[in-house]
Amino acid sequence: FAAAATCVGKYGYEEASIGRIAELAGVANGTFYNYFENRQELFDQLLPVVGDQLLQHIRSRVGDGTVGLERERQRLTAYFEFFQENPGFLRILDEAEVFAPSAFKQHIKKFSTRYVKALKRQMERGELRSFSEDELEAIVYILMGARTYLTMISSRSTTATRKRGDASRIETYMKLIEGGLFGKK
Repeated sequence: FAAAATCVGKYGYEEASIGRIAELAGVANGTFYNYFENRQELFDQLLPVVGDQLLQHIRSRVGDGTVGLERERQRLTAYFEFFQENPGFLRILDEAEVFAPSAFKQHIKKFSTRYVKALKRQMERGELRSFSEDELEAIVYILMGARTYLTMISSRSTTATRKRGDASRIETYMKLIEGGLFGKK
């Protein structure tokens, strides 16, 4: 999966051949077929696997006792860290909707469902304004879209300016969230 993620991240799904993936993995082309029937089977599993790595990374970076606005800041910061450490993930995510649509749907559903549950728990603890469950789903999609596009901007920055730009993007996102979602009741 690591070799496939690197290959798809660099070349895109269309150009990520079995030969390129096997070479990056350091195995013979035939070894690929010990694990997958074909390239599409791998692609259908790639985004969910890497998406789970993203969720695990975020969980590992958010402190247990962290609440409210600071919890959201830690989530977003962890999201940016993951994309810095895995620069090909944005391409994997973006192209999956076309080249691995079932994987894309699975990833979005899993990510949004967990995020809705997390915000619902925060709402129940009084950490954010009251919203209906339907509204929480819309909010999650808004936040997911914002994160994706902010990391897209980040990925186009030079390494020298990325860290400073990311800090500014995180602060802008937090300012928006604090004034709305986490505003005073």
